[in-house]
Amino acid sequence: MKVAVLASGGKDSTYASWWALMQGWSLEAMITVKIIGDDSMMFQLQNTEIAKFQAESIGVQWIEVNSSGIENDEIYELEGEIRKIQDSLDAIVVGALRSDYQKTRIERMCERLNLISFCPLWHHRPSEHMNSLIEHGFDVRIVSVSSEGLDEKWLGKRITKDCLKELTILSEKYRFNLDGEGGEFETITLNAPHFKKTIICEGEKSWDGVRGTWNLTKIQLST
Repeated sequence: MKVAVLASGGKDSTYASWWALMQGWSLEAMITVKIIGDDSMMFQLQNTEIAKFQAESIGVQWIEVNSSGIENDEIYELEGEIRKIQDSLDAIVVGALRSDYQKTRIERMCERLNLISFCPLWHHRPSEHMNSLIEHGFDVRIVSVSSEGLDEKWLGKRITKDCLKELTILSEKYRFNLDGEGGEFETITLNAPHFKKTIICEGEKSWDGVRGTWNLTKIQLST
């Protein structure tokens, strides 16, 4: 099975790429959608350039797709780029957790491309998924927060067992999704079981009192 992974650089798509390799499949490319507009209904906005370094660390091709982020256009902008390599693929793998909006649009795109769509994390329990990331050695950092209960201190923070305990308490108190599926926070992944090199980065915090981002200023692979 030859597959491409939609890679935002976050925890879920990184886990999905590892899952694909664990199936014994050939990972042909990691495809990242870069939103050049102000927002997107489907794709991550912050620090997606990290996916380039993930692909290099894994040793696979990286493809960046510029998208307007306009709701009715972004899936077709992605589709146009995938068409260029579709003859070398059997399937697309995505890290969708519970977004029917995202999953449905990806599946329809794959039908048009005559490709299979895989969502290995679909409806995984949040606590199990987050614990699995930690147990398997994923170095996940929070790069944006936009929920009550999550303040500036979370920006750039690594999700460890102790961190997850605190995050669980806050998610129950403020009623947000523990895995960030509702957009409460976004992440990047600096190391994973299938990485040959660790990603090293520096960032600056931007906080407006309600929401904030950790903006990467330097990214490189370990030697």
